Amino acid sequence: MADIRYEGDELVVALTTLEKAEALHGDVRVPASAVRTITAIERAMGAVRGLRAPGTGIPGRTAVGTFRGRGSKQFAVVHHDTKAAIRIELDPNDSGFSELLVGCDDPESVAAALRAHA
Repeated sequence: MADIRYEGDELVVALTTLEKAEALHGDVRVPASAVRTITAIERAMGAVRGLRAPGTGIPGRTAVGTFRGRGSKQFAVVHHDTKAAIRIELDPNDSGFSELLVGCDDPESVAAALRAHA
């Protein structure tokens, strides 16, 4: 399962080796200054938006990689066994993504810890 943390002045989504292969992408690093909001959401899979390009997507089960839609570019790491997620809205001009969506077991605690650090 991907890990979300701050490293210096960056927010990092550290992917496992398997997730890197699924996403066709390495760890995601964005400037901390690009973070707009951090929220916990209940239905992670329902929050994935756009067409997968590149990455792995199995509708309703797995979404790992970049998802592009009208005016948005989302990076998602959501697996079938994880129902909830952290949604991090970003300034796309500073980060290259408009949103990060990372599945986790306790999104409320993770979101609170990330907000406290920011």
